[in-house]
Amino acid sequence: MKNTLSLVIARGCTAILALAPMVALYFLIDIQTFLSLASTNLAIAIQWHTVTPFQAYMFWLLTCLSMLPGLVGLYYLRRAFANFALGELFNETNSTHLKRFSQFLAIQALATPLHLAFSSLLLSINHPAGQKILSISFGSNEIKTLGLAVIFWVISDLLVKASQIEQENKQFV
Repeated sequence: MKNTLSLVIARGCTAILALAPMVALYFLIDIQTFLSLASTNLAIAIQWHTVTPFQAYMFWLLTCLSMLPGLVGLYYLRRAFANFALGELFNETNSTHLKRFSQFLAIQALATPLHLAFSSLLLSINHPAGQKILSISFGSNEIKTLGLAVIFWVISDLLVKASQIEQENKQFV
């Protein structure tokens, strides 16, 4: 039994995992575009004209490192949904994949505020005295992401229970 939606999700994860390094490499080569994108999306008051090339490349590296837990989590999500697409629903392998996805999702939720804090400090380090910025933010997006991670953790445990029930039912038939 093939589940088309699971296959689409697995392939979408694969596409993101394949494109992420290419996008990161593009932004490494065209660092000004990366800084322009960051200046429009970061909600911190950075004097962007004072950012040195060293700061720009360190900011790029920090951003790539902060994305890593999310990409590793997508890898495990892809593996789980690839198994779902093959009709393998209730087994310990899927449970392990979903549990690891939930763990990396939680790490990503905690890494996001750290990324903002380190980025604000890095990008404002050469500002005049009294204008350096340390921005620490833990908002509703991080809370929602942590909640989602807990939900996936519970679902992974339910898959184990369902697998045990499925095995018991096979023994009676």
